[in-house]
Amino acid sequence: MATLGDDLRARLPQALAAELGVRRLALAADAVTAYAGALGQRTGAVVAAGTGVIALGADLDAPPGDGGPSLPPATHHGSGPVRGPRVSDGPGGRPAPRPPGRTDTPPGGRAFPEAAPASGEALYSSGPGGRWRRADGWGHLLGDCGGGAWIGRAGLEAALRAHDGRRGGSAALLDRLEAVFGPADGLPALLYPRTDRAAVLASFAPEVAACAGTDPVAAGILRDAARGIAETAAAVCPPATGCPVAFTGGLFGIGPPLLVPVREELSRLVPEACPVEAEGGPLDGALRIAGALAGGTLRLPVDGNMLALWPRPPAPD
Repeated sequence: MATLGDDLRARLPQALAAELGVRRLALAADAVTAYAGALGQRTGAVVAAGTGVIALGADLDAPPGDGGPSLPPATHHGSGPVRGPRVSDGPGGRPAPRPPGRTDTPPGGRAFPEAAPASGEALYSSGPGGRWRRADGWGHLLGDCGGGAWIGRAGLEAALRAHDGRRGGSAALLDRLEAVFGPADGLPALLYPRTDRAAVLASFAPEVAACAGTDPVAAGILRDAARGIAETAAAVCPPATGCPVAFTGGLFGIGPPLLVPVREELSRLVPEACPVEAEGGPLDGALRIAGALAGGTLRLPVDGNMLALWPRPPAPD
């Protein structure tokens, strides 16, 4: 959400109204759509993990307030890179030129004269109650503890320790490094110039998981990752007995070698938490939010940072 910037976020309602006839808009960070896909509109916590890790908790019964740090721009979590929502723009963030022959009348000939917002009507950024609590999602240089890039980097370090003959090395991971990337001494030149270093590091996480069954160093890396993920989840759990906690994202495709210790650590840190299966993914969450917005039943916290609405919803009776 922060990636968009205030100016572009302010333009979105008018642009979508003009181009698509949009009458109502929910502008949601992808952590919010992941939450809605996994848990719907109930109090709980969701950890999304892929290249990185982010956890989001929602306490729907709490008064609006500071729920922790805002979502940082250009970070990574879930099953891939995390960015704020996008819109097609021309140079300098200005709206892209309208294609020749394009009108505001959609296919089928029905125009939306009432869709254009009043001048100056802004995104609605406060709700009647509830609040978000966010933890981690700081990117692979500053955080994302236990995520794919974190696991991959730890695995590559263990491989290079074995290459050097240093303590804490893993011959099994060194073999996998050379099978995937070539000679170990060529890895820095291969990795450091890349602009997608986090993704390259994360690509080695499955190799660490594959070695964990027989290699104690690889198994230890997964245990440490599980501890980091559980600590992130614990930081956002609302203070409710039986709080549901869902884990979603491609990293958890590693399966029991990661999920079992994550749940064990979470049980130790937050005994009242109740791990549950995610009901769906971020696209499911986007559909749930859109349906709730259209039906007037949206209960998720509207804070203007993680979730903003346009136009201002009607006041409750």
